[in-house]
This record gives sequence, structure tokens and C-alpha cells, in this order.
Amino acid sequence: QVQLVESGGGLVQAGGSLRLSCAASAIIRSIDRMGWYRQAPGKERELVATISSGGSANYAISENGRFTISRDNAKNTVYLQMNSLKPEDTAVYYCNANRVLLLGSLWKYDVWGQGTQVTVSS
Repeated sequence: QVQLVESGGGLVQAGGSLRLSCAASAIIRSIDRMGWYRQAPGKERELVATISSGGSANYAISENGRFTISRDNAKNTVYLQMNSLKPEDTAVYYCNANRVLLLGSLWKYDVWGQGTQVTVSS
């Protein structure tokens, strides 16, 4: 089985920065698209950004260039650099892998991490 383990969340003041990491814990041959989502209290989960295995990034929320997604395929890890954080960025941030190829040619689809809390104080 494959698990995604997020880290890097925490409490930060407005204007500060955080870097989230998400590592896949399994023997993996490849991961297709990886992404970050977030869910604020009382709101639905929303897409933050995704990145393909080739490094093509898409940003789904209007954060005006404050967030940058990247990945290290050799480490099966995706990152989210968040700068100039605002209180409205407060949410649980989830990592997702849409398709994972494990050893033995076994595919796993729509894999989620457990989430990491990001709290931005004003």
C-alpha cells in the first residue's frame, strides 16, 4: 500500500512563509499528477495546485503568485512553498496523488494524505 505523509504545517503570523512537504511511503515506480488541496472550517475542500510528473504546474486558486508547487520525482515528494500568508489561508492542507504505479505494475488511484494544519494569525 502507498501512503502520503504531509509535514511542514504550523502556526505562522500573517506575512510569513511555510513550506509543506508530502512524501510517498512505498516502493514506487512513478506518480502521475500530484497536488495540494485545502479545507477551511465550514468550507468545502478546494484545489490549491497540481503538478505533473514532468513539472507542469497549475494553480487553481487566486493566490497572486504567493504559492509555488514543486516536486522531486526521485524522492516521490511534492512541495508547496507558501509566502505572504494571510489569515484566510488557514486550513487543513491535503496532499493528493491521482495515480501511483507500484512495483508489480499495480496502480493505485486517488491517494490522499492525512492533512497538515496551517494556521495564519493576524
